[in-house]
Amino acid sequence: MSQRRQILIVDDQSELRKLIRMTLEPLGCDLHEAETGMAALAMVRSLKPSVVILDVMLPGGVDGYQVCQAIKADPATRQTRVIMVTARGQQADIEEGLRARADCYLVKPFSPLQLMQEVGNY
Repeated sequence: MSQRRQILIVDDQSELRKLIRMTLEPLGCDLHEAETGMAALAMVRSLKPSVVILDVMLPGGVDGYQVCQAIKADPATRQTRVIMVTARGQQADIEEGLRARADCYLVKPFSPLQLMQEVGNY
């Protein structure tokens, strides 16, 4: 029996985490949630998820760009696909996401279908 894929949803808004969870449930993955950048980093290290869906603006002093950089800098987690889902849609924000080595950058309001495709294709 194959192990189910682990997906971590990181957003400080519980309503948005719920929307993403409902969007991805049909994929049959194990879905986990974190509200802060520090909690996300701890969960990434323990869960080793295949995909992290990551907001940029997070409470606690560690933003999504920093979380993404840390994931991609760690040999144990650098293969993790990072999908940034954020309201920060200016060109400079997108470029910052690419500098952090995000695999995908979706701007809120995002298309649930597009998110499913990005997660399902990995």
